[in-house]
Amino acid sequence: MYGMPIVNFDEYLAEYRYKYLALYHALRNAILSGDLPGGTRLPSTRKLAALFGLSRGSAAQVYDMLAADGYVKSETGRGTFVSGEGSGFAAESGLLAEGTAGQAEAARDAIAGAGLAQAGAGLAERSRESGQGGAPAGEGRATDIPLSAWARRLAAQPPVKEEGAEGGSIISFRSPGTPMEHFPYAEWRSALSHAGGRSGGSLGVSAPPEGDAGLRRAIAAHLRITRGIRAEAEQIVTFSGSMQGIILLTQLLLDGGGRAVVEDPGFQGIRRAVEISGGVAVPGRVDGSGLVPQDWEARLLFVTPSRQYPTGAVLPLERRRRLLEWAASRRAIIIEDDYDSEFRWSGRPIEPLKALDREERVVYIGSFSNTMFAGLRIGYAVLPPSLVAPAAAAKALYEPQPAGLLEQRALARFMSLGNYARHIRRMTRLYGERGRLLRELLAGLPGGLFHLQPGDAGLHIYARWLRGEEEFARFQAAAKRREVDFRDAARYRITPGEPAACFAFSHLDKPELTLGVRRLAQAWNDVQNEA
Repeated sequence: MYGMPIVNFDEYLAEYRYKYLALYHALRNAILSGDLPGGTRLPSTRKLAALFGLSRGSAAQVYDMLAADGYVKSETGRGTFVSGEGSGFAAESGLLAEGTAGQAEAARDAIAGAGLAQAGAGLAERSRESGQGGAPAGEGRATDIPLSAWARRLAAQPPVKEEGAEGGSIISFRSPGTPMEHFPYAEWRSALSHAGGRSGGSLGVSAPPEGDAGLRRAIAAHLRITRGIRAEAEQIVTFSGSMQGIILLTQLLLDGGGRAVVEDPGFQGIRRAVEISGGVAVPGRVDGSGLVPQDWEARLLFVTPSRQYPTGAVLPLERRRRLLEWAASRRAIIIEDDYDSEFRWSGRPIEPLKALDREERVVYIGSFSNTMFAGLRIGYAVLPPSLVAPAAAAKALYEPQPAGLLEQRALARFMSLGNYARHIRRMTRLYGERGRLLRELLAGLPGGLFHLQPGDAGLHIYARWLRGEEEFARFQAAAKRREVDFRDAARYRITPGEPAACFAFSHLDKPELTLGVRRLAQAWNDVQNEA
């Protein structure tokens, strides 16, 4: 009998904008919870589509995503089954784990011998121990588990939550990810099929912890053409998303109490990575031209020079050179997060710090989550030669086999055939039209409410509020009552600063953008009427 998914689909629809994403997460969580046990035969794509009101193509995409993540497997002529007991996957996984135990041990030795901020040894130690001398894990439990200082810092960090209005008619300027209605499904499915091989035999072929060699070659070629970065595949390490790379590199480069400069305002995930790793986050002031260089007493710096996050400011060449001079004088490392430079609809591409780096002081971080789809957790780092071995060894400690290997090989195929470049060109035209329209609409709001940060790239607009803080709070509340929502940029600040908002637009079409800004105008009228 077919396994009928036991899921509260409506609950996931409230969290995810698109039905196929909601169904993917619903099925994934049902598998993880055991509601859909290993070996369960799932409905056909036709049946699945009918059950949940999707197109058959979207249903097939759900199964492709689950298969790429290892949750299900398809058998020709038989159907789609949940991986695990009864499917043969459990035994195969055990053999793989046994075969890679030696790699993990070698990785620990390599890190300990690297001598890089003594962080590798600490990283290995944390992976072997549950912690000593820590505070109780919680009161009222039958067993108190001692935690390491690292684990206590992690537990003390509050979760980052998106707060916003809910409801079917809400216009949200908080991006849920890349809109999938324009994604080239046929080309991606073909790449996935090619990566798996006709018999599926290639799925058993392993790869080094730093990632599939074909993908690393494809990334190196892409960066040479589009970003002017002359990198070899051997300098590239892949991660399960750019954030994994940022955390791992932070742990490698920071001693306990080590200082790292982070942009203020800036991406809060970087600040959390520094603090959880035992480092001290040093605020780096950001103005209308990006990070303001100083002679910081630090050995690590995080920067988004091509498009500062969240302001969108572009770091001038003179400042980029000053940052490189600072790194050389302090013998420091710069981690350059190039989070959305692919989407540029006017002006020339900005030369990244890595392309200017002559002393191998810059780590370049990139990701495919924005350009492809949010569920594709593939990030990468281009490393100086001295960091390649420690980073690869640390990666082997966490993941002896790289995650998402099928997707990595599919992405290499997708890029080598030119499909990725074509996809970027199509989406750049679409996002450019939406971004220009939103700028025009926001500039036309009554009352001169915002100053829009100039920009010709990226997927959101940073807008400085030109009135008082109390009025900003009342405007936010009025907007939510009008069922329109935007992100308060205060969340990105370490030190207090002027009120500002971020308006993401890639997921909204012309009617939605127009309606959203009309509601903002109505919200401002409400504020004035209340006064």
